[in-house]
Amino acid sequence: MSRGSGGGYDRHITIFSPEGRLFQVEYAFKAVKAAGITSIGVRGKDSVCVVTQKKVPDKLLDQTSVTHLFPITKFVGLLATGMTADARTLVSQARNEAAEFRFKYGYEMPVDVLAKWIADKSQIYTQHAYMRPLGVVAMVLGIDEELGPQLYKCDPAGHYFGQRLQCWIERAEAINSWRKNEDEPHL
Repeated sequence: MSRGSGGGYDRHITIFSPEGRLFQVEYAFKAVKAAGITSIGVRGKDSVCVVTQKKVPDKLLDQTSVTHLFPITKFVGLLATGMTADARTLVSQARNEAAEFRFKYGYEMPVDVLAKWIADKSQIYTQHAYMRPLGVVAMVLGIDEELGPQLYKCDPAGHYFGQRLQCWIERAEAINSWRKNEDEPHL
């Protein structure tokens, strides 16, 4: 094929390597890890709480202007970990989609529907050569009128899932193993 780190398979987003890997998606995950931001979300019986690091890249920047938590609607928010520019693009698109949903159906977009939309959008970015996967992991959180508190994580590959505890850190294995061993009834 051609010369390169992926044997030519990383030149096009829609071509799988012989091992079944999409290198462009792996590069998107590496971009999220390169940001070096830790984000954790916890869903309780009547609440959702998220925390993240705030790293200001330049001393001349106003610290209040740096954020990873964005409101989407009155009851839904998004915590973005990864490339800030990609996060702002995703937030803008999510706000537009939520506004169109409210206009079309007359009620707020449910958290799980927004998470599925974000995952579908991310998955589409893995299919077309004129797009690239966004280097951002999004935690979609909110209080649903019917289901109560909701917390979902969407990744660049197009996966989304909801759990009581979500995290994104460079060494997430420690928290994930704790989460699996914890019985979680008190959350």
